[in-house]
Amino acid sequence: MHRKDLRDIINSGESSTVEFKRKFTTTEKIAREIIAFANTVGGYLLIGVDDDGSIVGVQSEKEQIGQVEVATHAIIPALVVEIEIVEIDYRDVVVIRVPNSEYKPHRFISDDPNERPHERKAYIRQGESSVAASKEMTRILAGQNASAKPITISIGERERRLFTYLESHGRASIADFARLTNISKRRASQIMVKLVRAGVVHINTNGDSDYYTLV
Repeated sequence: MHRKDLRDIINSGESSTVEFKRKFTTTEKIAREIIAFANTVGGYLLIGVDDDGSIVGVQSEKEQIGQVEVATHAIIPALVVEIEIVEIDYRDVVVIRVPNSEYKPHRFISDDPNERPHERKAYIRQGESSVAASKEMTRILAGQNASAKPITISIGERERRLFTYLESHGRASIADFARLTNISKRRASQIMVKLVRAGVVHINTNGDSDYYTLV
């Protein structure tokens, strides 16, 4: 990356595709940021840049790169990122470019030996933050995987009642849908995920919860 390009990215501030880190924090935190970018649309993680865009640099680029590589080993499925050192204002910034992955959802492998594969957390970008993906969002990400099978849906009475509700109220949760159609939350979740994958309904993340709107 050219120095000017990096400066332009920094001057634009943090966003859904850019995250600043003053220094390497922990393996989990760095892995979480990388996972979130890969599960969303990709982006840049810059180490050596403060939250306000001040360039502080890193003391040892070799050490930082080694730590980032350790963090990527805690991600499944495996993910390849590009790591580059760019000198700007006589300071070194570690630039990590994360691709928009074709093999979603990526998850974090914790140190818990009792953790089951389905319990491993996936993350996504929400604005300037990386947040844990809900089980519905994780299923939707799986549907974006290059190996995912095409989906077919049928629109019945339940779906029509949901569409009418969304037209009137603007948004609905899984609990709203389950209550509206008198079905279990598990079944409501399955139907909603299919509707999102079919491009009929849009999932929105708001803090610790999701809600759904018409496309």
